[in-house]
Amino acid sequence: MDQNLQDSALVTLYLKGEEKALELLIDRHSQRIYSFIYSKVYDKDVAEDIFQDTFIKVIRTLKRGAYNEEGKFLPWVMRISHNLIIDYFRRNSRMPKFQGSDDFNIFSVLGDPSPNAERQLIKDQVELDVQKLIEVLPEEQREVLIMRMYKDMSFKEIADKTGVSINTALGRMRYAIINLRKLVEKNNIILTN
Repeated sequence: MDQNLQDSALVTLYLKGEEKALELLIDRHSQRIYSFIYSKVYDKDVAEDIFQDTFIKVIRTLKRGAYNEEGKFLPWVMRISHNLIIDYFRRNSRMPKFQGSDDFNIFSVLGDPSPNAERQLIKDQVELDVQKLIEVLPEEQREVLIMRMYKDMSFKEIADKTGVSINTALGRMRYAIINLRKLVEKNNIILTN
C-alpha cells in the first residue's frame, strides 16, 4: 500500500475493507495523538487507555458510516481524544489543566471536591462572578455554554436543540470561552486559590 496516500484516501480504502489502511493511519498519527493525551493526563497507563479508547471509537464511527469530516482525519481524532480526556477527568471528579490553550476550562477552578470554609466562600464568590459574566455574553454563546457546562449536553445534542451544525456549536462555545477569559481579565477576577 502506498505510504504517501492522503488520510482521506486511506479512510476511503479502510471503508472499502482494506484493514491495512487504518493501520497506516494509526502509525502516521499515533505519536502526535498519544503525546497530546499524555500532556493532559501525565499518566502513562491512563494515556495508553485513552489512546486505545480513541481508536476504538474511531473504528466504530468509521464502521457505522458516521465519519464525514471531509479530509480532516487528524483534527477529528484529536477531538475524540480530547472528549475522552474530559470524560476521564469528569469520572474522576477533577478537571484537567488546559492553561495556555483554547481548551482551558474556566470551570475547572470550581472543581475542588473538599474545600475548607474559606475556599468554599471563594468558590461561591467565583461562581457568582462567573455567572454574572455569562449573562453578559451574546445570547448564542451563552446558550451553548450553559447547555454544555451546566446541563452536560454533548455538542451533537446542542446542535440538534439549537438547529445549527456541530461545528457552529463548537465555534460558539470556543468564542464564549474566549470572551469569558477577556471578561475575567477585564473584571480582575482571580480564579485560583
